[in-house]
Amino acid sequence: MSQTDRDEASGRQQTALFVERRTYRHRRLMDLARLLPLTGALLFCVPLMWPNPDPYPAPDTSGGMAMSEAITYMFVVWTLLILASLAFGGAVRRWAENWSDGTDQPGEEAP
Repeated sequence: MSQTDRDEASGRQQTALFVERRTYRHRRLMDLARLLPLTGALLFCVPLMWPNPDPYPAPDTSGGMAMSEAITYMFVVWTLLILASLAFGGAVRRWAENWSDGTDQPGEEAP
């Protein structure tokens, strides 16, 4: 009796150690989709941890972060999140075309 016959008789299933490349990439894209909003929310919370500017700072101390620096930071993070979502959208579009073997092109019909 071979090993596979014994596995089938005992009801155990063998699982593959490696998954197909398409499946692996699809899962990573899904992970990125889940993490992008969370990362954005955390980056938007960073200015809350900056020290408040002191209206009358001592001569040898830093006066905290200015509001203009915080607003600049927020716009930079906002722009980076937009660019990341555009890159993610392009990756999903390419993945969808490869997954369907390019049958979703205009003028082509699926078999």
